[in-house]
Amino acid sequence: MKGFDERWTDFPHYIIGITKEVWEDRGISTLHKYYAPDIVVRSPASVVVGNEKVIASTMATLAEFPDRTLLGEDVIWSGTPEDGMLSSHRILSTATHLGDGVYGRATGKALQYRIIADCHAINGQINDEWLIRDQTAIVRQLGYDPKAYAAELMLREGGPDACVQPLTAETDLRGPYKGRGNNNEWGTKYGGILRRIMNADMAAIPAEYDRAVQCEYPGGETAHGTESVDRFWMGLRASFPDAIFTIDHQIGREDPMMPPRAAIRWSLEGRHDGWGVFGQPTGAHIYVLGISHAEFGPRGLRREYTLFDETAIWKQILLETG
Repeated sequence: MKGFDERWTDFPHYIIGITKEVWEDRGISTLHKYYAPDIVVRSPASVVVGNEKVIASTMATLAEFPDRTLLGEDVIWSGTPEDGMLSSHRILSTATHLGDGVYGRATGKALQYRIIADCHAINGQINDEWLIRDQTAIVRQLGYDPKAYAAELMLREGGPDACVQPLTAETDLRGPYKGRGNNNEWGTKYGGILRRIMNADMAAIPAEYDRAVQCEYPGGETAHGTESVDRFWMGLRASFPDAIFTIDHQIGREDPMMPPRAAIRWSLEGRHDGWGVFGQPTGAHIYVLGISHAEFGPRGLRREYTLFDETAIWKQILLETG
């Protein structure tokens, strides 16, 4: 781990370790060390520049959810310490809504939801990030409908002209990381599967997925079987049938005591022109940032985790259609 504190034995140890140190051990000030001063952090809801803003956001989240835990399920990564490394860190978070904040008045409700964060690190510091929280799971557990929450948030932020703008191809900012991942066969395989699905070849699902596949999808949805996979991807693609699907980053890995795995960061850009999970077509131009993880077994893809932010998509639809 050249360029990193010697207490970190490998890159996953570093990523999981600093996450716990910042959030659960309350080492929020360490973000001055762990995050570059001009880091670009993209989430579907916004683009933020600078570790000072990250620190402010972290404190606001902990004020609202003071008992939050971040349980690192996996870190799928590529690169080298010398050239820089990209981690795709999947987290299961628990929290209790004990303070007023961006999710409204404190409800006392206990939450569980996933996050996937892609972070680029070099010389002991993270300088580029893509972060997706399962906002659908959060707002539903708090009693909101995702579309209604997006509308209310937009109004609380000052209305369509003043509200925080969601991530789009236009609002995105270029950071220092220019990598595309690695050429491992499992990343290539999963990328090929997603391309087939997005090209309407839904026969790829029974052909490539284990019949007993476990799926973890937005809204905290856990499902099993290839019919669930078909329903999920069909519902998304049908909403945006002509949107351009792009794989922005692709990693495959094989590690001891782990199944072959893959992490894909992808995007969809186009119009809401079809009936699907987002209801009646509106023609609104949308940008979807998604991250998917896959684990493979002897009978095909056996676990799939995918996140995107439904509330950010609804916000884009509402901003354009009113």
